Amino acid sequence: MIAAITDPHNVILALSTIAAFMTVMALAAPFLKRDNLASRLEAVTKRREELSLQARASNEPSQRVRRVAANRVNLMKAVLDRLNLDAVLGSKDLRIKMSQAGWRGQAPVITFVFMRLALPIVFSLVAAIFVFGSQNLELEFPVKMLICAGAGGIGMYIPNIIVQNMIQKRQSEMIKGFPDALDIMVICVEAGLSIEAAFGRVAEEISTSCPQLGEEFGLTTAELAFLGDRRQSLENFSERTGMEASKSLSTTLIQSEKYGTPLGVSLRVLSRENRDARMTRAEEKAAKLPATLTVPMIVFFLPVLFMILLGPAIIQVLHTV
Repeated sequence: MIAAITDPHNVILALSTIAAFMTVMALAAPFLKRDNLASRLEAVTKRREELSLQARASNEPSQRVRRVAANRVNLMKAVLDRLNLDAVLGSKDLRIKMSQAGWRGQAPVITFVFMRLALPIVFSLVAAIFVFGSQNLELEFPVKMLICAGAGGIGMYIPNIIVQNMIQKRQSEMIKGFPDALDIMVICVEAGLSIEAAFGRVAEEISTSCPQLGEEFGLTTAELAFLGDRRQSLENFSERTGMEASKSLSTTLIQSEKYGTPLGVSLRVLSRENRDARMTRAEEKAAKLPATLTVPMIVFFLPVLFMILLGPAIIQVLHTV
């Protein structure tokens, strides 16, 4: 076997075979190689088509919902037009109130006015059905009418209560993030950015921690860019938020533009005041905490404590008796 392996003729034959095989593989490699780029592009195309089909399938219900909502708003507007309530729909105070609650456009205004008109009727009818249809309630007729009138009054004030709660909740969220927004604005102004660029940067940075405040800063950025009067844009910002801090910011910016006062110094002072106010609110909540916990401790902790302390003694007395 060693002689066969070391035979020069066999070695030459083996090397020739290997060389021929390698030559054939080198010539056939371009034809056997797969087009990975084409397969990847095909896979990407198929995935894009699947995503577009999913997007269209998901958008169909949302579009249907939007159409139903638009038809509902049109119906409510037709009813209000029949009742000649155009002056109420065009009220500036009502629009500001809706914008402070985070609802913009004509649809929330129409819905609010329609609910204030419809809910008293609905509540009065439900109360009348319950009062006059129940055999167990032996009340006089004036008392029943008074109950129906009270139910109608409750229905009238429910939309106001809902809107006011939304305004307070939204303002409390914006008040928490307003000092951080002012700090970012101070940095932007001291870096040499304009008011428009500073508002845009604040809207971009604060949108993750406080989306409501980021939305307001973004709207103000658009108004500063498209409205000719910068003062009006800043006043709109303070009206939409309805906070004292935003009014102070608008006043500071307007006065700085009008009188040429240093804007960076004014914003820094305003930022410090807002941070101090936030710390004061936190201290007030901490100071109210003991008084707030008094009633739960009396109701839940003291009875259990008395049971633990006096329970064994009571059991021993009962056993001795």
